[in-house]
Amino acid sequence: MKKIMVLGLGKVGTLAAHLLHDSGFDVSGFDKSPPQTPLPFAVDSADLENIDHLLPQFEATDAVLSCLPFHLNTPIAAAAHKAGIHYFDLTEDVKTTENILEMSKTARGLMAPQCGLAPGFVGIVGASQIALFDTCRSVRMRVGALPQNPTGLMGYAFNWSAEGVVNEYLNDCEVIESGERKWISPMEWHETLYIDGVKLEAFTTSGGLGTMCDTYHGQVENIDYKTMRYPGHMDLMNFFFHELLMRDRREIAGEILVNAKPPVDDDVVYVHVASEGRIGGRLARKEFVHGYKPVEISGARRTAIAWTTSASVVAVIEMVRAGVLPAQGFLKQEDIPLDAFLSTRTGNLFQIA
Repeated sequence: MKKIMVLGLGKVGTLAAHLLHDSGFDVSGFDKSPPQTPLPFAVDSADLENIDHLLPQFEATDAVLSCLPFHLNTPIAAAAHKAGIHYFDLTEDVKTTENILEMSKTARGLMAPQCGLAPGFVGIVGASQIALFDTCRSVRMRVGALPQNPTGLMGYAFNWSAEGVVNEYLNDCEVIESGERKWISPMEWHETLYIDGVKLEAFTTSGGLGTMCDTYHGQVENIDYKTMRYPGHMDLMNFFFHELLMRDRREIAGEILVNAKPPVDDDVVYVHVASEGRIGGRLARKEFVHGYKPVEISGARRTAIAWTTSASVVAVIEMVRAGVLPAQGFLKQEDIPLDAFLSTRTGNLFQIA
């Protein structure tokens, strides 16, 4: 794998393309409105909502990475499948992943959705903890992308896709509870936790577990994923979406929220993964708790959510190139070994940042 197309050159896509270029890939970036600043890789404009005109480029590349909104990923994955090339994306959308899983059954390349932060890196960490136990009774995964200096009652800034945030706040969430695989409502199961003395709340949101419930049903008694926010956020979002009925107007809801809470430069990504079980007959608990902040990469300061998401998928792509991961079929994030991930050129950022 040498040549790769990156579709969508927002903050995450542009940084992912930079990291791929820095790792020795031949990168071509495409966007409806490409960045005007000079970039060290080829860039072209394209209508990414109509993928047909890019099919000749798909035939001439080895892989494609979609950094686009989730609703565009199924046709892109289908084009990659037709061309027989590797496919990667960052989606948290369950239906999109189900579509790609079905395609993977006849794929000539690797179909690897959900390669971002959550789902993605958090599942790799969770799986590494499960493997440490003789029997694992619970895995609790929490991720929060937040402003370092919150203002207002909401205490939030939309550094991530508004469409993605609205999607995860409103779609049902899969969990394993007391050995039973089930679907529950989002923005429930409220809890309080602390990281480095910072008080946070966590609540259920959709898609963060990826395929873990399928993989660990019958092996782990309890698995769930929650989003972390500053206290009070969940109640405000439930009021906004349910009492004001904005759940029925998702696109407008996203526009209102971004207008009210635009992106910030000084963000932080909190990752909290905790597992419990028995090792050698004794009850034990394992934790992975980090707060990631902006860092300088490729000559520019990158937000925490941009670099953690970009680095997650690029590390996976590096592992596929190296033969550490399979080159065909469907890739589950929990099948990616954490030590090998952190040993890649890009994955190492999670150790040094």
